[in-house]
Amino acid sequence: MEVFLIKAAQLILAFAILVIIHEFGHFLFARIFGVKVEKFYMFFNPVTSLFKWKPRKHIGSLNKMMYLDIGAEQEEKDQKALEKASSAFDKAEKKLRDASKRGASASEIAALERECGEADNELKKQIALKTERDREDYELQEKEGWWSRFWGHTEYGIGWLPLGGYCKIGGMIDESMDTAQLKATPQPWEFRSKPAWQRLLIMIAGVLFNFLLAILIYAGIVYATGEKYVEFKEAKLGMAYSPAAQNIGFRDGDIPLAADGEPLSNPVEDRMRMVQAKEVTVLRNGSDTVSISIPEDFIFSLDKEAKSDSVSFNFMMYRLPAKITQVVTGEPAAKAGIKEGDVIIAVDSVPTPSLDVFLPALAGHPGETVSVSVVRGRGLEADTITVPVTLSDGSKMGVGLEIDPSAFFKAEEKHYSLLASIPHGIQMGTDRLSAYAQSMKLVFTKEGAKSVGGFGSIGAIFPEKWNWIAFWNIAAFLSVALAFMNILPIPALDGGHVLFLLYEVITGKKPSEKFLEYAQTVGMVLLILLLLYANGMDIVRLFK
Repeated sequence: MEVFLIKAAQLILAFAILVIIHEFGHFLFARIFGVKVEKFYMFFNPVTSLFKWKPRKHIGSLNKMMYLDIGAEQEEKDQKALEKASSAFDKAEKKLRDASKRGASASEIAALERECGEADNELKKQIALKTERDREDYELQEKEGWWSRFWGHTEYGIGWLPLGGYCKIGGMIDESMDTAQLKATPQPWEFRSKPAWQRLLIMIAGVLFNFLLAILIYAGIVYATGEKYVEFKEAKLGMAYSPAAQNIGFRDGDIPLAADGEPLSNPVEDRMRMVQAKEVTVLRNGSDTVSISIPEDFIFSLDKEAKSDSVSFNFMMYRLPAKITQVVTGEPAAKAGIKEGDVIIAVDSVPTPSLDVFLPALAGHPGETVSVSVVRGRGLEADTITVPVTLSDGSKMGVGLEIDPSAFFKAEEKHYSLLASIPHGIQMGTDRLSAYAQSMKLVFTKEGAKSVGGFGSIGAIFPEKWNWIAFWNIAAFLSVALAFMNILPIPALDGGHVLFLLYEVITGKKPSEKFLEYAQTVGMVLLILLLLYANGMDIVRLFK
């Protein structure tokens, strides 16, 4: 339960940061161009909000509100009346269309026309009230200072449904699906009244800010921690490979040289390049150069392997000597006389040159006595000692093992100044975006569809213990992923709005508001279905 809460807390925090930064991009550019932003919400708020506040107007949580202005309560009532009138008009109009299609009687048509006319009159009345109030608000802003004008006329809130967030921009068809405002005459403070290039920048801003956030995080990480890694060529024992990697041709001890002809060096940075390559070249047995073809679905094999409990590592890891760093008092190794600094070289006379060989050699011998050979000391003073060790019920010796490659091999260590970290952050962000874009094509395969995951899968990638460096690394990657997903040309996403705006810029023709409304509805339905499918796959995997 504790692990679940830690992962959930990291997921929610990361998600909240990414949503706020994304929506702030839209908010900032909208305000720069003088577009009214009616609401700025973290998470969605159907029916009610956990918290909402509008400067000088109201503040409250759930359904309990404190009004700070004498007319604020009436404004909220007017807004609800407008939404009600718009809904009533849409229903009356639909009833009239349906009656006409089925050939209803003249008297029924006349009655429905009267109902539609009354609804239309009420809607026009409510629209006029809102337009007048917005005009007064607009005129008030013109008299205020820049800072107050910039942020002081928007409602800010926190919704209860953590599926995203939204920035409700006046005069725009968005996820709020508020179409009542579009029935009024366009006003100068509305999105639809602005030039196409300004509307395009407003829509791109969210994606841009997510990508800039990723760059900032990566730059901050390398500035704070630097980089320390053992290059492939310095790993004298080569790499150990998981079963999925060995199935396609990798062998323990192989040293990666190149991916599609491009040299490989840093295991952390180059891992994804190897997975996405068509061919990887390795050095085998210290002298043979071998080319390994990488299947297109290799990434799915690794994903399946990572989700199983049958392997101790995924894809590859350094082959390291089994050097003991800690001996637990009272445990089998301590009782047998094994000491810190000893290097285990054999179990029951079977050589164990590296951890990937030593650990499996112990498994499957609960409570049994095995013969363990160790090297103690260095150089001319080194001795080989063999001792009997009675393993615990879990086939454990009770020792800690060195897992830092730099303890055995020459490490490359780099530190960056504040200025130098920025271009490195840009490079890291660009590389992650490129790798993510390449991997997205696999989602449309049969295997890719099965691997789609929702919040459970995302939460699973966070560490079990809170680690700020790991948290920010994952948050940066998710920010890149969010930027890419949002720019896809799908209605209801930023990319859908951008597509329609580009069409307008190129052709000079603006899509009708009715078309945009239908497109937004279709897009929202598709996204909800995708969300249900992704999280449904998480549930299916949970019970497998």
